Amino acid sequence: MSVRTQSSEQSAETVHRAGFACFVGRPNAGKSTLTNALVGQKVAITSNRPQTTRHTVRGIVHRPDAQLILVDTPGLHKPRTLLGERLNDVVRTTWAEVDVIGFCLPADQKLGPGDRFIAKELAGIKKTPKVAVVTKTDLVDSKTLAEQLIAIDQLAKELGFEWAEIVPVSAVGDQQVELLADLLVPLLPEGPALYPEGDLTDEPEQVMVAELIREAALEGVRDELPHSIAVVVEEMLPREDRPAERPLLDIHANVYIERPSQKGIIIGPKGKRLKEVGIKSRKQIEALLGTPVFLDLHVKVAKDWQRDPKQLRKLGF
Repeated sequence: MSVRTQSSEQSAETVHRAGFACFVGRPNAGKSTLTNALVGQKVAITSNRPQTTRHTVRGIVHRPDAQLILVDTPGLHKPRTLLGERLNDVVRTTWAEVDVIGFCLPADQKLGPGDRFIAKELAGIKKTPKVAVVTKTDLVDSKTLAEQLIAIDQLAKELGFEWAEIVPVSAVGDQQVELLADLLVPLLPEGPALYPEGDLTDEPEQVMVAELIREAALEGVRDELPHSIAVVVEEMLPREDRPAERPLLDIHANVYIERPSQKGIIIGPKGKRLKEVGIKSRKQIEALLGTPVFLDLHVKVAKDWQRDPKQLRKLGF
């Protein structure tokens, strides 16, 4: 078993490589945080609530020798709703199309049935190299980490495949994140860059704005409404009659919930919560777009949208 803790010498030849990697793992295994750490900017929505990533957010890591495009898939899980099934389909399609798969396993949690479920699926994908990424190493001591590394190595052996690499990282402590990139790059095909320098993601801005609003709306009400929130940005328009040096972008967005009883939770007493959501997400949106924003938020009920194919389509799934 080779666990990598420092980068091997760069080879003399300078081949440029470019390709796609995706991080998989149980919900909340640290996939989005890792994507953000590698790209060096917030592109994937992160939260401590499982299953917040619904779109394939791509983070792009630009290096002199390579371009690594990170495809962030939703966590694979045993589906209970139509939305769940659709998310799992998205995951499998993505796996079949990437050049390397990073399986994120938190250092502070013993391997469970969820990890096995994913590892089994991975064992069925023969050609793609698989890297085990042991996340959240800042939360454990070295003995626990060593045990986890051995267990992860064993898991692959039992299922009849081998990890291309096993890499312990801490995205929060910024430990070994660069090393992970060093190890993923050689697994990519040779070729020119696929995105212009400076691009960090190919998500349409509207989708990213919706995700930032959704992240802010989930803040503090995760236990009550974990998955019942969808956000649709209806329009983003520059305000007319503004002087060129003081532009303002008007964003109108709807926050959808499943039941009327949830409305009060999102809006809060005297509209206080919704106002906080607006202030928080507006700051993030302005940072993302680099322009002042006027954000107009409305809360609407879309009854049981997670189970209704028509509603799912309307909300972009």
